[in-house]
Amino acid sequence: MKPLKIIYYIFVGLIAAVALLLIFSIFPISGNFKPMIVQSGSMEPAIKMGSVVVVKPADNYKIGDVITFGEVSKTKTPTTHRVHDIKVNEGKPYYITKGDANNAPDQKEIAKKDIVGKVLFSIPYLGYGVDFAKKPIGFALIIIIPAMLVIGDEIKKIFREIKKKKQ
Repeated sequence: MKPLKIIYYIFVGLIAAVALLLIFSIFPISGNFKPMIVQSGSMEPAIKMGSVVVVKPADNYKIGDVITFGEVSKTKTPTTHRVHDIKVNEGKPYYITKGDANNAPDQKEIAKKDIVGKVLFSIPYLGYGVDFAKKPIGFALIIIIPAMLVIGDEIKKIFREIKKKKQ
């Protein structure tokens, strides 16, 4: 296989992955899985800034689990940190979290109802592509570039067939 074809398939695969994550970040996925983009470096080196993390609610969280918590909206971004300690107040657990790159634990205690879920895995740097695809220019490029590549490839195939028929 030609190196250019390999690069083409890798590029189309990356575009497809970004498009799928864009769709999954907008629409709910069955099983309560939620992809989210890490917007800060507070969890480095374990989770790099710009990574996509996939979170899922759990029944219990323990010390050492990486959780995502906080309000999820267009204006507010949830936080992804590691559970540093657990306090029980009136029979309810409250979680003290800490980013791996931070010197001290977070000051706010997190109630279980505020937790989006436990991080199952992360994909480094893919969040940059998903975040770009959420913008109008990025969305247009996600559609236009692959379409142009497919159209160009089909035009080349048509010209090859025409040449074969003429000979």
